[in-house]
Amino acid sequence: MPGRQSHALEGKSPVSGLEIDVLREAGDWATDTEEWVRRAAEHAYVVAGPGEEAEVCVVLADDPFVKELNRTWRGKDKPTNVLSFPIGAMPAAAGPEPVRTPLLGDIVLALETIAREAGEQGKSFPDHLAHLVVHGVLHLLGYDHEDNADADEMEALERDILEDLDIADPYAVPGEPATSLPRGPDA
Repeated sequence: MPGRQSHALEGKSPVSGLEIDVLREAGDWATDTEEWVRRAAEHAYVVAGPGEEAEVCVVLADDPFVKELNRTWRGKDKPTNVLSFPIGAMPAAAGPEPVRTPLLGDIVLALETIAREAGEQGKSFPDHLAHLVVHGVLHLLGYDHEDNADADEMEALERDILEDLDIADPYAVPGEPATSLPRGPDA
């Protein structure tokens, strides 16, 4: 995009085999954001992934950037906290037997929306960001929250992953039972 700078920060996790490319597309993200993103994405993949090497791209963006994507791809003319674009396996090279590279897809995060939601929900920015990264990775792995059974399964997995990262239940509402919680972040 004209006037915007992207710098890729790449790295393959020795733990999960997940290669995580982080692109700073827009917004004034904290310098340690990549660490939070990598930690959350890596653990989500260790817990829910197929156990094979894979690649994911996480785009750090701002509300106007995400609003445009949301309008174009989902028909919603507003920013949202996270968008996931699953890709699936792509041929890595031409040859007698093409090798399949498991490219999961892209996760796009909106800085201002995430910061606003974290404040409104009384959560730290890193914890809310981690939840949204986990949510995005799970979407890339095929999880969704289109019906109650799928939403319950996805949310339980999110809770387990975040608990492992010492992050409080993102759906907990003080004084309310867990069964009456709102659905996923991008619901």
